[in-house]
Amino acid sequence: MRQFVSFVIKEAKHILRDRRTMLILFGLPIVLMLLFGFAITNDVKDVRTVVVTSQMDHLTHQAVDRLAASEYFSITATVSTPREAELLLRHQKADIAIVFAKDFASRKSGVQLMVDTSDPNMAQQWTAYAMSILNNQNFQNNLNNPNIKLLYNPQMKSAYNFVPAIMGMLLLLICAMMTSVSIVREKERGTMEVLLVSPVRPLMIIVAKAVPYLLQAFLILIIILVMSATVLDVPLAGSLGWIIMVSLIYILLALSLGLLISNVAQTQFVALLVSAMVLLLPTVMLSGMLFPVESMPQILQWISAVIPPRYYIQAMRKLMIMGVGIREVLPEVCVLCVMTLLLLIIALKKFNKRLTP
Repeated sequence: MRQFVSFVIKEAKHILRDRRTMLILFGLPIVLMLLFGFAITNDVKDVRTVVVTSQMDHLTHQAVDRLAASEYFSITATVSTPREAELLLRHQKADIAIVFAKDFASRKSGVQLMVDTSDPNMAQQWTAYAMSILNNQNFQNNLNNPNIKLLYNPQMKSAYNFVPAIMGMLLLLICAMMTSVSIVREKERGTMEVLLVSPVRPLMIIVAKAVPYLLQAFLILIIILVMSATVLDVPLAGSLGWIIMVSLIYILLALSLGLLISNVAQTQFVALLVSAMVLLLPTVMLSGMLFPVESMPQILQWISAVIPPRYYIQAMRKLMIMGVGIREVLPEVCVLCVMTLLLLIIALKKFNKRLTP
């Protein structure tokens, strides 16, 4: 046991002495949290809006005031014909136009939306927000729109969606990439043979090298949760204990994947390249981090089924944002447990004790 602790302390000191590694481990999560939380956002705000009406009666004026009073829309112009509004949209001087019928006040109906759909996702959000604001108590029935109730994220903040996704990406990259590079570094320097002929079992050596990264990943998880609750105002609606427990399972999966990559790679460059190709791109593109899996082509949905972050991100969104119990995320947790077990078995079997090709 003393030898195992000594190996853990040795690896921890090696990590702490490497300032660049420490900067990546703790600087990257903070930077990404701030970027995705504030800079990279799809929140609806200050949408350039054109009002089309031939006469500004009291009901039309009331509807326009409701739009202007919200933080989502900014009234940039008022025109009398839809043709004028279409020209403003075409010249990129407006994002959405709201056309009121001539007899809007008497009928309490007759609203048309003209939306710039060059970005379909944002266009859908603008439309939903506009109709939600116009759908007030004075004429909601006549507009033939149901009363809209937004659950779990009434402000429609993109941070609610990005925080669980960032957790899935960072924990996987840090644990898997850093673990694989750490083991490959020993191969490059020729010190792995020395470690393997020591009295400590090879399995214990691998576990000792992984323990510091497990502790650092746990610390990074705490940093992300604290930043999400204090800086980004993303509530932790679910049980903190279950959030941490599911995250630990995911961290073990990432460590197992890092061990598997270290068996394939012979140099640190190859380890980083494999990590980027196998982990980074699929995580960003196919895990549901940025794009809904359900909207992907069928073949990409099948590929995403073997991407571990997909299940972790789904579980975290349910636990953190929706506040559900562990029963509602059991399918995702079971998949993560099975993946962890399979990756660990494959990685340990492929680990070559003698380091021969």
